[in-house]
Amino acid sequence: MHVSIALLLELGLILIVLSALGTLARRVTLSPIPLYLLAGLALGEGGLLPVPAAGQFVQAGASIGIVLLLLALGLEFSTAEFTTSMRHHLPSAGVDLVNAVPGAVAGWLLGLDGIGVLALGGATFISSSGIIARLLSDLRRLGNRETPSVLAVLVLEDFAMAAYLPVLAVLASGGTWWQAMAGALVAVGAVLAAFAVSSQWGHHIGRLVEHPDNEQLMLRMLGLTMVVAALAEYVHASAAVGAFLVGLTLTGPTADRARAVIEPLRDLFAAVFFVAIGLSVAPAGLLPVLPAALVLAVVTGLTKVLTGRYAASRDGVGPRGRLRAGAALIARGEFSIVIVGLAGAQHPVLAPLVAAYVLLLAVAGPLITRFAGTRPTKRPSEQLHGT
Repeated sequence: MHVSIALLLELGLILIVLSALGTLARRVTLSPIPLYLLAGLALGEGGLLPVPAAGQFVQAGASIGIVLLLLALGLEFSTAEFTTSMRHHLPSAGVDLVNAVPGAVAGWLLGLDGIGVLALGGATFISSSGIIARLLSDLRRLGNRETPSVLAVLVLEDFAMAAYLPVLAVLASGGTWWQAMAGALVAVGAVLAAFAVSSQWGHHIGRLVEHPDNEQLMLRMLGLTMVVAALAEYVHASAAVGAFLVGLTLTGPTADRARAVIEPLRDLFAAVFFVAIGLSVAPAGLLPVLPAALVLAVVTGLTKVLTGRYAASRDGVGPRGRLRAGAALIARGEFSIVIVGLAGAQHPVLAPLVAAYVLLLAVAGPLITRFAGTRPTKRPSEQLHGT
């Protein structure tokens, strides 16, 4: 079997760079996500140190990374409690739609046609499930009171994408509205059916996956997760939703063991996922659209904070928790890039604008989330006097 020396060398260098960046981030008590994203930008086409041989592996690894991130997130909750949270947060989904308005208005001001306006509105609407899942884990906030509201908003957004992506794909390829709506109905129906199966018969899935040997547990769980994620993608839903639903079905000691066995894999492929986002951005095309992307990032960053605050308030979360929930939703990522892939060919300005927009919020979101809603550190004199 032929082994590509260039592939091994580039992958080795990527992992060494990520290790150094991760160590640096931990020392300054920050999430490594922004540094991984910037590393991807530097390693991409037109960057400082391009890695052409490793590019295909990184893209494939990114798909595995998003699946593992959402599987791990689903393992933290049960189907029953999350179903209740979803129903409770349907009004939050309505408020969340406000985030599409700035993108649609920007598309209209830039002179884009209806498909371009629809695409840019979708790019500003959808948060990054992958970035946020890793961020909540890094910051040890999975047990926080506001976290179920954040996850409910993310999953409802993924459900919305199940209807939105088929419509955009059909229209961008020259199809009719009737064809687009038929595709959306099929996708939404499939997602709802999968959620019903997970809710009603999830305990049977847990029995199929459970095994006393960790290797068997990992193989069964990952095999099932990949199949479900593939089926979700096939009906134009999200692989992330499929992986999340598999995670929800596993509870108790099985879920505890599952989290332990997939943690190293999740961390490895999650890092590759963040690098892949940076690799997808061409640095040369960013400067001309940077002012417009910055304005769009500021406006939609604020609207996401409002969305998170509203969602957390419905769960009775306090002011600090509401702010943490809003900040956690700021990051954009994989879905926005998928949208560009569907509609960017017909709209030359769309790809660089969304790339710059995603990079800004994918870097700024984790940094803002790290400090938003945290208690200020007391000065020594205040600690001495108990103030």
